[in-house]
Amino acid sequence: MRLVCHFAMLGLLLLCVQGQATEHTVSLGQSIAEAIEKAAAGDTVLVAHGNYPAHLVIAKPLHLKGLNKPTLNGGNTGDVIRIKSPDVIIEGFIISNSGADLTAQNAGIYLEPGSDRAIIRNNTINYTLFGLWIEKVKDIQVIGNNITGMRDLASAQRGNGIQLYNSSGAKILDNHVSFTRDGIYVDVSDHALFRGNRLHHLRYGSHYMNSNFNIWENNESYLNRGGLALMEVRNQTVRNNRAWGNSDHGIMLRTITDSVIENNVVAGNRRGFFIYDAEYNVLRNNLIIGNRVGVHLWAGSIHNEVEGNDLVNNQEQIKYVASRDEYWGVKTGNYWSNYVGWDRNGDGMGDVPYEASDLVDQLIWKYPAAKLLLNSPAVQTLRLVARQFPLLRATSIVDQHPRMSPFNKNWSVWLEKQRH
Repeated sequence: MRLVCHFAMLGLLLLCVQGQATEHTVSLGQSIAEAIEKAAAGDTVLVAHGNYPAHLVIAKPLHLKGLNKPTLNGGNTGDVIRIKSPDVIIEGFIISNSGADLTAQNAGIYLEPGSDRAIIRNNTINYTLFGLWIEKVKDIQVIGNNITGMRDLASAQRGNGIQLYNSSGAKILDNHVSFTRDGIYVDVSDHALFRGNRLHHLRYGSHYMNSNFNIWENNESYLNRGGLALMEVRNQTVRNNRAWGNSDHGIMLRTITDSVIENNVVAGNRRGFFIYDAEYNVLRNNLIIGNRVGVHLWAGSIHNEVEGNDLVNNQEQIKYVASRDEYWGVKTGNYWSNYVGWDRNGDGMGDVPYEASDLVDQLIWKYPAAKLLLNSPAVQTLRLVARQFPLLRATSIVDQHPRMSPFNKNWSVWLEKQRH
């Protein structure tokens, strides 16, 4: 009996030894593709420092690791790496010079459908059309990569930094993306986490469409055309992000429902928030500061809970055109830096409701040339008369509990965040 046990233990030990991953080292002048071909599933291929011409195809679970940041150079054709297997890890490389064929979707790393649980981390991906193309993949992790596109091409001719399509469970963390078309493009992809990414000099920092149950937090999007665009989505959590210096919007909420947008900073944009066809969302504790328009709201954006926000030093706090008033600040109110009411009982809330726009504002939106007369006695008289006669009153965003001081104690540090 004891002899049988010894044989069983020996057999188990042999199985463990055979099952251990093997390391294969590639030195400069050797072929990475040959090492990948020879490696067994689960092995590690270590690549020494150097510049390697590469159009690699990985069709088995494998760990491809660069030592001292070797360069994989695609020679301006095709994909530099193409993954066709689940459980692939790629880390520690400079991945450069893909092709520039938008139809073929050339990429630094192209992940085909089924490349589940891939980990792409700590790589520098530069001068590639798409940094990462990810399609029909589950539970991918993209962590700590620096992605720069083909900055000499016009924006429309570039690919996106990270393209995520029809995927679920992705974690896109701590990446730095610049000079692509959109930094992170997300379409039909659910239950993803986007955290700690820096996105700049892009069309949109992030571009969401048809994607639900995602979290976008602690990201910084700046000096783009648009910071964060959420379109045709629901059940989003958008918190603790910073969108500043964008030439159009900081955060766009278009056709969005059942989402929470909280604790974000939008500063120095043309429009802080652009809200279009948005219903049943919560917008709270956001700092909206130094934008040309703080919030542009239209197209039936109703039934939203808007509380505890600070609107500070925007040239125009609200641009709102609709057939009825919309009430914000029902519970705690919002802070408006141009509020001129008073607080007689000292409870921190104004005694007179704040109305964000009047008849004169709406005339100027319709006839922009009228701004030339904005400070004229005639226009000031019209504004005064409109306030006295309800028939002349324009519909507006109405805050019945305007706060007398900002919620965010550090609001002043954002006053200088303007587009360079």
